[in-house]
Amino acid sequence: MHKNWTAMTGELSVALKEVRGGAPDVMKGFSAIAQAALKANALDTKTKELIALAIAVATRCEGCIAFHAESAVKLGASRDEVMETMGMAIYMGAGPSVMYAAQAVEAFDQFSKKSADTP
Repeated sequence: MHKNWTAMTGELSVALKEVRGGAPDVMKGFSAIAQAALKANALDTKTKELIALAIAVATRCEGCIAFHAESAVKLGASRDEVMETMGMAIYMGAGPSVMYAAQAVEAFDQFSKKSADTP
């Protein structure tokens, strides 16, 4: 295992609470953007999370990878869907995205295992 992605989301969640407390108006605005962007319209929410995961890979944001991989699992994304998504991220982000795509697949697998192990 390269990273413990499930632990990363837990640790980042604690840090993000600090940001929410220190910049509440900004974080309320960010939350509103996230809710509006993820609302199912022409694209369903799972597809939007897969797009976010691809963008996280292409922009090399490990925290984003963790949270969007977790959300993809919760929304029922399959490993095949994640792999196709990684193909698009690699296409758009070239060589560095290959390295982050490997991390995104690892994160997805860890969250899938955690989800399967949770009663």
